[in-house]
Amino acid sequence: MAYEEAIAQLSKLLSEKPDLKGMAAAKIKQITAELEKAAGSKQLDPVERIQTGFVHFKTEKFERHVDLYGKLATGQTPKFMVFACSDSRVCPSHILNFQPGEAFVVRNVASMVPSFNKTHYSSVGAAVEYAVLRLRVENIVVMGHSYCGGIKGLMSIPDDGGRDGDDEFVESWVKICAPAKAKVKSAHSDLSFAEQCDVLEKEAVNVSLGNLLTYPFVREAVANNTLFSSGWILRLR
Repeated sequence: MAYEEAIAQLSKLLSEKPDLKGMAAAKIKQITAELEKAAGSKQLDPVERIQTGFVHFKTEKFERHVDLYGKLATGQTPKFMVFACSDSRVCPSHILNFQPGEAFVVRNVASMVPSFNKTHYSSVGAAVEYAVLRLRVENIVVMGHSYCGGIKGLMSIPDDGGRDGDDEFVESWVKICAPAKAKVKSAHSDLSFAEQCDVLEKEAVNVSLGNLLTYPFVREAVANNTLFSSGWILRLR
């Protein structure tokens, strides 16, 4: 049994048996602490981690929902398209409790949506086109989050247009929401850098929502009330 599974089962036992008294409860807490320490000190084996993760999916999800996965094998009809950050802390399916087949997801640095352009950022354009014209999604969600490195990077770009460090690809990408940064710098010059980043997280989502409407097929679907868009911010604390 993996350390994580043992810890989870012991924690579950404590939560389900509040009547456990003194020594028994203390012993379980001691074992849990020891397991957590051992798990933390064990060097990560990436292959083993992938294998155990897949086994968990296979036994706990796939084999328990055979009918669902059988249906999904024949096609998908998601109602949502979600733009989310690539940040490892903000998995949209985990946070929004999406089940397989419910959401068509695009993840990138800072959850940004570039404006319509047939030659630039075509991977995003292809995803939007496929979601709207082929999958016929009914909702597009842009989900930003606090403490976003991409937003901090955008806010850090020198006003003279020079580069800040070696993040050439990142800087080029986050400039998609440069209008949001300009708005924050103009309207909130009295705020600290951290506070400006906090405001920029929201304004960048607004810019992405506006950029979605530069796609003709998105604009048409919205006008026909067959597609709706919304923006959200996840606070990590």
